Amino acid sequence: MKQSYPKVRVKETKPQAAASRDAGFRGTSPYVAGDRGIDTMAGFQPRTMSADAEIGPARKVINARTRDLARNNGFAAGAVGKEVDAIIGGNFRPFVKPDWRALGLSKEWASEFREQVTSEWRSYAEDPRKYADVTRSQTVPQMFGTAYRGYLLEGEALALNNWRKRRPTKTCLRLVDPDLLSNPHDHADERFLRGGINLSRDGVALAYNFRQAHQSDRWAGVEGMTWKTIRRETRWGRPIVVHFFDKLRDGQTRGVSRMAPIVEKLRMEDHYSKVELQAAVINAVLAAFIKSPMGPEAMEEMFGEDGITKEGSAANGWVGERSQFYQENSIKVGGARIQALFPNDEIGMVQTARPAAQFADFEAAVLRHVASGLGISYEQLASDWSKTNYSSARAALIEIWRGWTVRRTAFAQGFCQPFFMSWLEEMVLDGRIRLPHSAPDFHDNWMAYSRSKWVGPGRGFVDPVKEIQAAAMRVALGVSTLEDEAAELTGSDWGDNMDQIQDEMGKMPSGVLHPMQESFAKLLGHNGGPALNSEE
Repeated sequence: MKQSYPKVRVKETKPQAAASRDAGFRGTSPYVAGDRGIDTMAGFQPRTMSADAEIGPARKVINARTRDLARNNGFAAGAVGKEVDAIIGGNFRPFVKPDWRALGLSKEWASEFREQVTSEWRSYAEDPRKYADVTRSQTVPQMFGTAYRGYLLEGEALALNNWRKRRPTKTCLRLVDPDLLSNPHDHADERFLRGGINLSRDGVALAYNFRQAHQSDRWAGVEGMTWKTIRRETRWGRPIVVHFFDKLRDGQTRGVSRMAPIVEKLRMEDHYSKVELQAAVINAVLAAFIKSPMGPEAMEEMFGEDGITKEGSAANGWVGERSQFYQENSIKVGGARIQALFPNDEIGMVQTARPAAQFADFEAAVLRHVASGLGISYEQLASDWSKTNYSSARAALIEIWRGWTVRRTAFAQGFCQPFFMSWLEEMVLDGRIRLPHSAPDFHDNWMAYSRSKWVGPGRGFVDPVKEIQAAAMRVALGVSTLEDEAAELTGSDWGDNMDQIQDEMGKMPSGVLHPMQESFAKLLGHNGGPALNSEE
């Protein structure tokens, strides 16, 4: 008779569960990302920390490394320069669009107000005397470019909106190194003081603490350990400290460099390329060598224990004879030198298989990772357009331009607009820009008066003919305007363009038409419509 035994349930241990997971069965967690037992995730145990706890201790190290890469790594320097040029360019400026409906004023007033503000801003921002800069070293567009570069490298743009009574326009900007914003006496973060910023119970930044000199400056002295606290704004809302950064999590008070995720990859690529270059240089310089039969054993036999030769100066004599032989025995045939060898010497050739065959592919893979982290294309980062056609270039440009547009808008709203509002306040209060008697109070409607669209360099063209035709079709269908197309494609002001064109029309010789006077429909293709069978 067969005896039966009770079944015993064996509890699965974590290693067994991990093995089950690896084999395709259930694991210890419904999500693989939360499973601590599987081999592929066992060593991946990051801590759960607040936003400031993650950024604060590492910010100085990250900033130092990104600055070093921008100074010494060609790809990093090129990527930073390309983004600053694309988003800010040489003349980042506002297109003033006052909200005349909200203000209860007329459209005609809005047009006159825009022209007056634009003219005053142009004279102020582009003044070669550079009164808009506290240090008088940059124009306003140049300061915006420097601030954006700092935001890209260090994660934040920081400036003081100062007032200088002796200048033609008293409002002026002072860019500040983010390293100077810190807790007084380098104290640890507290609940209402983090990263040098005094916070309210609601987490609102109330004041900023600035070190009066960088500690690395030799002249700093006492000023390197002296702080000044500056309020965020005046009691009526005029900005004093302008602080822009990407807020990625709740409770974050300071920014982190956008290059942080790619620092390691860029550093490794830079080191690898240097090693390959050094190997190639050595191979090019040392093409061949002469092998001597005098090995270590022979030298040991010729020398005694005290370093004195057993046979007097036999070794020294042998070395001298060999050197003299190579100096005297050389033959030239047709200008080419033929070297005779010392007895028993041999010629050795250096292998020149450098750089490695896979170097280009490896570098391209790393740069694609870096480009993705920066939000640009590999072709832009590497300046390699050898494998790009119109379709792929156009698709890449559209994708990249979408991200750049978001960053441009965020930077304009967070950094440029507060400074422009402060400048406009001075213009209105001083009477240099006059408002109608029926106009509502300026400070109560500050945003409506200063409402602007900031414009930088145009998007550019991959195929100018096709893209101009597409722009004309968008305008014809009412989905865009000439002003928007001019700003997006060339970065120009359509109103200024039309004023210039009117002047050009008046100067054209008799019987000669200006190109704008030709039929607008021709821009759309044959017979007023797009060419249906155009080749890609």
